[in-house]
Amino acid sequence: MIDNLKEIDEQLFLILNGLRADWLDPVMFQLTQTITWLPFYAFLIYFIYRQDPKNSWWVFAGAALSILLADQLTSGLMKPFFERLRPCHDPRWEGVIHNYGRCGGLYGFVSSHAANTFAVAMFLNLKLKRKLPYLPWLFLWAGVVAYTRVYLGVHYPFDIVLGAAIGMALGFLSWVLIVFVRRELLKQVLK
Repeated sequence: MIDNLKEIDEQLFLILNGLRADWLDPVMFQLTQTITWLPFYAFLIYFIYRQDPKNSWWVFAGAALSILLADQLTSGLMKPFFERLRPCHDPRWEGVIHNYGRCGGLYGFVSSHAANTFAVAMFLNLKLKRKLPYLPWLFLWAGVVAYTRVYLGVHYPFDIVLGAAIGMALGFLSWVLIVFVRRELLKQVLK
C-alpha cells in the first residue's frame, strides 16, 4: 500500500512539476521566499493589532506557537525520521524534473512551508473569526506558498498535503492552548 501511494505521489509530482513556464519560474521562486511576504506579514500584524491592541499579543503568541510547533515537528522530527529524499536530490529525477533555484535540505517529508503557513492560517481563522471575518483567504495564501514547493521541484504533492494537514492540526492545538492558558490566567487574576 505504501509503495502504491508513493508511486501515485511521484506520478502526480511529475505532472504538476511539468506544468511550468519560463516566465513563471522567478515568480514562483519569489513566492516561496519568506522575505517576499514581509510586507504582507506587517500588514496582517497591523490589522490584528488595530483590531484589539490590548489583547493582540495573545494572537501573536498563538501564531508564533503554531509556527514553532509545525516547524519543529516537520523539520526537527519528521524529515530526519522518514529520510525521504526531496525530488531535486533524488538521482532518479536528474534531468527529468524542473528545479529552479536552490533545492534545500536533503529530506523533504513533510513540507515545513506547508505546515507553517497552514498552521498560521488555521490559528488566525479560529482566534479571529468573529473580529476579522475575511481571514479564510489565508488558506489560499498558504496553498499558493505550498504549491510553489512542488513547482520548484523540492517537494512531492503528498509532502504538501500532509504538511498542510499537520499544520492545520497544530494551528488548532495552538488555538486550544492559547484559549485555555488565557482562561486559566484570567481565573487566577479574578480570584
